[in-house]
Formats: sequence, structure tokens, C-alpha cells
Amino acid sequence: MLEKNLIKLYEQSFRDHREMSALTDYFKGENFSYYELAKEVAKLHLMFKEMGIERGDKIALIGRNNTRWCISYIATITYGAIIVPILQDFNPNDVVNIVNHSESRLLFLGDNFWDDIEGDQIPAIEAVFSLTDFHVIYEREGDKCTEYMKNMSAHYREAYPRGFTSDDIKYPEISNDSICLLNYTSGTTGSSKGVMLTVNNLTGNVTFAMDMVNPKTGEHYFRKGARTLSFLPLAHAYGCTFDFLSPLACGGHITLLGRIPSPKILVEAMKQTRPNIVCSVPLILEKVYRKSILPMLEQAPMSIAMRIPLINTAIYSTIHSRLMEQFGGCVEIFVVGGAALNQETEDFLRKIKFPITVGYGMTECAPLISFEVPTAFKPGSCGRVLPGLLEARIESRDPQNIPGELLIRGEHVMKGYYKNEAATNAVLEGEWLHTGDMCTMDEDGTLYIRGRCKTMILSGSGQNIYPEEIEERLNNLYMVAESLIIENNGRLTALVVPDYELANAEGIDMERLPEIMEQNLQQLNTMVASYEKVANIIIHREEFSKTPKRSIKRYLYSAERLNLNN
Repeated sequence: MLEKNLIKLYEQSFRDHREMSALTDYFKGENFSYYELAKEVAKLHLMFKEMGIERGDKIALIGRNNTRWCISYIATITYGAIIVPILQDFNPNDVVNIVNHSESRLLFLGDNFWDDIEGDQIPAIEAVFSLTDFHVIYEREGDKCTEYMKNMSAHYREAYPRGFTSDDIKYPEISNDSICLLNYTSGTTGSSKGVMLTVNNLTGNVTFAMDMVNPKTGEHYFRKGARTLSFLPLAHAYGCTFDFLSPLACGGHITLLGRIPSPKILVEAMKQTRPNIVCSVPLILEKVYRKSILPMLEQAPMSIAMRIPLINTAIYSTIHSRLMEQFGGCVEIFVVGGAALNQETEDFLRKIKFPITVGYGMTECAPLISFEVPTAFKPGSCGRVLPGLLEARIESRDPQNIPGELLIRGEHVMKGYYKNEAATNAVLEGEWLHTGDMCTMDEDGTLYIRGRCKTMILSGSGQNIYPEEIEERLNNLYMVAESLIIENNGRLTALVVPDYELANAEGIDMERLPEIMEQNLQQLNTMVASYEKVANIIIHREEFSKTPKRSIKRYLYSAERLNLNN
């Protein structure tokens, strides 16, 4: 158990950074200082007390990332209740099931979500609050809460007759082993489980982030005044921990974009907010690389110049400057997580000295498992298993060369799945968490992800095939937007979604796509091992269905489901 405690970190941070900006809504222009944030938290604590909310009670939360989403979350965990953040991309039935399964008593939501939910569907919910201004949208019995919220100003003055001061920012003693977060996964297997995370789990992640030092400047990345642009879903562990929880613990400033925007809006927002810290999914960087950098490199003069060592160094410097300018000019660290980054993209960004690093984790570890700062990051890896916080082992006779399942134990590992003992026992073996990921690991703890245990294909000759590795090569080929490798009657088939945007831009007739894909197939099979060769490519007309963290829902695309065997 760690000595530090996240709740006390917030108590101290809100006091120390009272006058500084904490949260800004990019589109609404709404801003909360740390003092104003603490005042709103205090008001919600008064309401929780009035409603009879006790420690360990659950409070559900769904909506786009905005200032009141953040305030609701902080108010809940600093009160001693358990927050249940729900991904806004879940369908209404899933939302209802999660609210009911978690036994939540209160619900905070974006107004539009209430259009798809009926009060009778969520019988344990006593009141529903709007994330627009915290007014009561629904109350199950009477109007006690409605009236209380209408007269909140009077209740607040009564509670703090001499005004709200820094001394009033004092939160209860909540032990590190207390559950404070019930995070429902959006796994690619189609089932959603409630991950029970403790104060200790979150404290480990946040303090690790706060301790990270930029070797170039000697300053901490997460520090007082450091700017974070938040566009990942905060209901997901990755975005929540590094776009929200960590900056608030050290006096950082968070600008909220609501949700993942178009690249154009994102670039505009970055130029305006000039973030120091950016957390992203690979899709963002890969789009920038494909749409902005590759076309520039393929121009005749640039292509020729790239072959001349001294000149190509100058070109790399120019591209670095342009990319940094696109991202606001102040990025010190650009963290990629949530999925694998295309190796070609990673290699080029490292070549131009862009401050990129790739982390790895899972909801069950709140989420971080491995990480490394950009200057020490090993290409193709996902960083080192967090020293002092986690211990790892690979179930393989030769962990450095032969992939095996990664097992983790330590400060970040969840307590289990809520009301699901069978699922808990399936992944927790004593203190060891089975990640389900096939990895190799260097002696210094650096991890290399090969694929998921469940997606590994065993060839007829007994070779292990990792479809993700073949997909990475295929995704780099002409006119391929995304792909999936599946097993079909003992052979490998590639499902490919064409890059229709590129086809339209280049005037490619859609009838030519099968011919282009056949050429890609021939090229791909020269790039893989003999047992990894793909038999055929099938064009998939629509983007693959994905989880909110942009992982493809692989279970939807088996040969059986697609009737490829008929």
C-alpha cells in the first residue's frame, strides 16, 4: 500500500493553487479556478449529505467531457462515494444495465442522454442531475432534492457563514484500500464488466505521472501551470488518469474539447491552447502522418533530397518544426496509448525527434502498466514496467524471445470485477493479473506487445500467428484505411476497408479497388513469414465497428459471422 493518498493530494492541490485556472471548456469558454472548483465540490457534498449518500454508495456519470463532468467526479470520490463513469458511446440499453448493475443511487448526465432513458428503467436512482448546471432533471419521490438544489445558495451560505476559505477545503480520511471507482470496460469481446479500482490504484498512477521528469529541461512534465488539452473520453481509464486526475493533483490547467474532434478542429485547438502535455490514440497521429507528412515526402524534389544525408537532416528538422507548430509549439510529451501505433509512423516521428512515447495499460490497472519518457523510449516497445509499483512476468520459457502471456501484480491491480466472481477468478491468480496480452520483455522490464491471447491463430504447422503484426504491414499499403486478419478454413483472410477519402482525392474509380487490393496482397506476402501468408483480401465497405477507445470489435468479424464458409 502506498503512503500517499489521492484524496489528500487534491485537498492540498486545491488549497495551494487556489487562484490558478483548473478547468476550461474550449467551446463554451467556461472557466473554473481551483478555488471555484473546490466551491462547487463543497456544494455537491452538501447535496450528497442531504440525500443521505453514505461512503461506498455509487453515483453514476455520463456525458461529454465538460467542467461539470469533472466536478461531479471529484466531488464523488472526495466525499467517499464511488464514481461510476459511463462511456458516452454506450447505447441506451448498456447505460441502463450499468446504472442498475452498479446499484447507483444518483445519476449525473448530459441532457440529451435523458431523452433515451425512462425513470422506471433505473429504479434504484433517486435523482438525476443535469451536467449543464446541476439542476434536477428527475426525482423519484417528491421534490426534496429539487427544492434543495434550487435554494443551494442559501444552504451554502448557511454552511459557510464566514465565506468559503482555503481552510474549508478539507476532505474526509478515505483509506487507500477503499474502492472509489467502478469503471465498466468496453472490451472487444462484447461483454462489459465493472472494474473495482481503489484509491491506491489511482494514487499509484497519478503519483507516477507527477514524478516524471523531462530530461531536457529538468522540470516535471505534470507540474503547476502545465497545460493539457483533453479530448479522449474521460470515462475511459487512460484519458481520465492523464488528461484529468494527474493535472489536477499538481496545479495543471485542463482545456476540455468534449470528445475526439476532427483533425482540423484539433489542430486549431492546439494552436490556441498551446498544450505541454498531449495524450492521444494512434489514430490521430497516423492521420497526420498519412495526410500531411507522407504527401510532402513523396514530392519529387523532397524525395530526391531525402536520399542525401546532410540535406535529409535539414528536412527532418523542418518537418519537426512544422509538426510542432501544428500542435501548438509547446508540446513536451506526446503520449500514445489505447492501441498499437503503426511502426512506420512511430519510426518516422522518432527520426524527426518528435517527443513521442507509447504507453501500455488496461482498465484493470487504472490503467498504466508500462511507460518510458521519449528520450529513453525503445522503438517498437511500449515502455518499461513501472519500477517500484508493478512486477511483471511472462509465461514463456524464454521471455526475451518467445512471446507468452503477461502477468502483473502490484499497486495498480484492481480488486476484481463487481458482482462477478467467476470473471474475477478467471483473470486474478492470487495477486497476479492475467492481462491476456502476448509479450516479450527485455531484462530491464521493457515490454513488446505481440498480440492478444484470444486473437492468436495457430497455423497448421504449429506456428503462432499474431494477426496484429500482419495488419500493421497491410495498413501501410496503398489505399488501405484499416484491416483485420481472420482465420477462414485453415487459411488467413484479410478484411480491408479501403481509404475512400484518398481514392476520391486521386480520382480512383471504385471498380479498380479489387485490382489494387490484389497488388497489395502480392506485396504483403513478400513481407511476412511463409506461415503468415494471406490467401485473399475481401473488401469491407464500411468502417469496422469499434469500442469507444477505437479498438476494433474483433468478435463481430469471424468467418462464421460473415458467412465466409458458405
